[in-house]
Amino acid sequence: MEREGGESTTIGVALAKSPSPTCNLSFLEVMTASGVVLGFLVGLVCVYLTMPQSDYSFLKLPRNLEDLQILRDNLEIYTSDYTVQVLFGYCLVYIFMQTFMIPGTVFMSLLAGALFGVYKGMALVVSTATAGASSCYFLSKLIGRPLILSLWPDKLVFFQEQVARRKDRLLNYMLFLRLTPTLPNTFINVASPIVDVPYHIFFLATFIGLIPAAFVTVRAGIALGELQSIGDLYDFSSMATLFLIGVLSNV
Repeated sequence: MEREGGESTTIGVALAKSPSPTCNLSFLEVMTASGVVLGFLVGLVCVYLTMPQSDYSFLKLPRNLEDLQILRDNLEIYTSDYTVQVLFGYCLVYIFMQTFMIPGTVFMSLLAGALFGVYKGMALVVSTATAGASSCYFLSKLIGRPLILSLWPDKLVFFQEQVARRKDRLLNYMLFLRLTPTLPNTFINVASPIVDVPYHIFFLATFIGLIPAAFVTVRAGIALGELQSIGDLYDFSSMATLFLIGVLSNV
């Protein structure tokens, strides 16, 4: 892509000519995504087959704190005796959600704190979130361009321009994005390969940048019963601290 002075990027020009792009995936792209989904499903089936016979009706993605508490109460029974299976299943679900932009990973982070404590939970969340973001990055590199042009054309132009301006300090900028709500993390995962953010920069910014927020969420998971809403996680002091860290990372 050519970038010169204040001229628009190639993507920006293309979008200006076609303000309403559509999401058209080829047969190969659809098969690639389907293959990834199948791989995750096979992994989950393997976990299920190695668990004892029981009623697993409680197993569903939590959508609120009540769902999460039910899931925590039931999984605690299995965590000590079937630690490997629970960990493997947890990792598969978290990575799958990140890969396909499924909302609700905040509940998975809370669950990690509730089941494994602060330090083990943080290690689990940061590693699986980074793996999931990386999976999303590479899947988007293969098939993501039509999707992102359809969903976020304006954000993509903005992101492209910011990345082009900060080539020499790109890690600092990506850290800033991970630590602040400037752009949604889901968008960053999908758009980064499209705007030519190198993977090593993406990986480092993701791994390091997710640590502060993961600490806040995982720690809250230990006292899950005291949470009244997800909004309680992000009080003013927590948000201000994360924003300050983000600003300092971009200096």
